[in-house]
Amino acid sequence: MSDKIIHLNDDQFENEVINSDKPVLVDFWATWCGPCRMVGPIIEELAEEMSEVKFCKVDIDKNSGYAGKLGVMSIPTLLLYKNGEIVGKQVGALPKEELAAFIKNLI
Repeated sequence: MSDKIIHLNDDQFENEVINSDKPVLVDFWATWCGPCRMVGPIIEELAEEMSEVKFCKVDIDKNSGYAGKLGVMSIPTLLLYKNGEIVGKQVGALPKEELAAFIKNLI
C-alpha cells in the first residue's frame, strides 16, 4: 500500500480535502466492492507518479458522513477537488491511462 495515499475519516475530510493547497483525488470505496479493488492498485500507482495531486481514500462503511453529504450512491466514486471545489466526478472503474487523463485534464 502506498504511503502517499491518505486514508481519511469524516473528521479529517475538510482539512485534508477542502482546505488542501493542491488538487485532491478522493476515492470513495468499500472492502467488499470488486471494482474498488480493481481501482485501488491504479490509484496507488498514480499516487507514486503524480506528486502534484494529493490522493485520499474514504471507506464508506467506516466513514459515511461525507459520502452521504456528497450524494455518493455507487462505488467506486472518484471526486477531484481543486481549491476546495469538486471539479470532476468519475463513477466506476477506469483503466490507468483513462484515470490519469481524467485527473490531468482537470488540474
